[in-house]
Amino acid sequence: MGETPLPAGILIMLRSLAAFLLMSTAAFADTADGEALKAMSWDQILEEARGDTVNWFMWGGADNINQYVSDYIGGILKAEYDITLNRVSIADTVDVVNIVLTEKEAGVTDAGTVDLIWINGENFRSMKQADLVFCGYTDALPNNALVNWGNPAIANDFGVPVDGCEVPWNTAQFAFAYDSALVAEPPRSMADLLDWIKTNPGRFTYPAPPDFTGSAFVRHVFLYAAGGADALLGLFDQAKFDVAAAKTWAILNEIEPFLWREGQTYPNTVVQMNELFANGEVAFTFNYDPAQFGLAVQAGTYPDTTRSFGLNDGTIGNTNYTLIPFNSPNKAAAMVVQNLLLSGEAQLEKAKPEVWGAAPAIEISRTSDTVQAGFAAIEGHPSVVPAEELAKAALPELQADWLTAIEAGWRASVGN
Repeated sequence: MGETPLPAGILIMLRSLAAFLLMSTAAFADTADGEALKAMSWDQILEEARGDTVNWFMWGGADNINQYVSDYIGGILKAEYDITLNRVSIADTVDVVNIVLTEKEAGVTDAGTVDLIWINGENFRSMKQADLVFCGYTDALPNNALVNWGNPAIANDFGVPVDGCEVPWNTAQFAFAYDSALVAEPPRSMADLLDWIKTNPGRFTYPAPPDFTGSAFVRHVFLYAAGGADALLGLFDQAKFDVAAAKTWAILNEIEPFLWREGQTYPNTVVQMNELFANGEVAFTFNYDPAQFGLAVQAGTYPDTTRSFGLNDGTIGNTNYTLIPFNSPNKAAAMVVQNLLLSGEAQLEKAKPEVWGAAPAIEISRTSDTVQAGFAAIEGHPSVVPAEELAKAALPELQADWLTAIEAGWRASVGN
């Protein structure tokens, strides 16, 4: 139930030595293979999982999320299923993708390092294309019945069909936060925000892509430059990209001298940007998880006058998931973790503002009366913009090929 931090040096070592270290342990995998699991009843899967350890690799930048996973989820797993949850903190999911890919290239098919990943669409696309994902089992999870797979925003991850290869965990929508004691009225559109940046030099910044949150901000500018998301939906189109990209890089280069430290440097992560906001060095921060604003206020990190908002022209929303790699040696136990994460009780616990405030990935109407009453009783934090307000102007995520091209273009045309 504890945490195992994973420094960059260890990641490099795992990648370079996977062939030697992991192939030597492949013979010791003791769990049923994926196909056998799909033929089992849920009771048989529970028995198969008993006594196992699940190595869950996930972003570890929020203490409240870490505590929820390690203590609440980990506690239930140990007490009720005799499963040990080992949360492995990472800064970038692509590092975990590379571990699994290296293991596959080394022939490690059933004794991998990773049992579960908290993942985003771009990395899901990469893993699915490389056949690195355990698929076709989600109907075996009892709590899968709580998921509305008829919702395209659930059934597709950044435009890529899920196809039984992931389990939804949260829904999220991008929002901005500001200190209302310092900013009387925040800009309510991308055009107004860009003007505000130029008239308030040094008071705004964004994390450099490929940081997930920084990349999301750049995508908002890209959508604005393209004239709206509708112009970019569907498969990647090089001609459309070139037109929108030229406008986007011009906008971002134009505001660069007006950014924090005159744009000579960017925060590397959203955590660093949050620290700048907490210290009053910048006037805004932003996040795909608006609940983080309220939690930061409760922790005394952000001022009580922090407020959050969306844009009138919309902010991007999506669903995030958990995924089991093809070579996890503890697939049954990982399935038990996913089923617990989907339960009405676990979704309710993390929806509480004092715990996390995460929006559920399940249909609340399909849960028990007790769980529904619990959701109805939740009072929103004054610093957190209500999800239903954000949803009035939600923008879809682009397919992953667009994201890859946008990040590469930013590095070449802005970040250099």
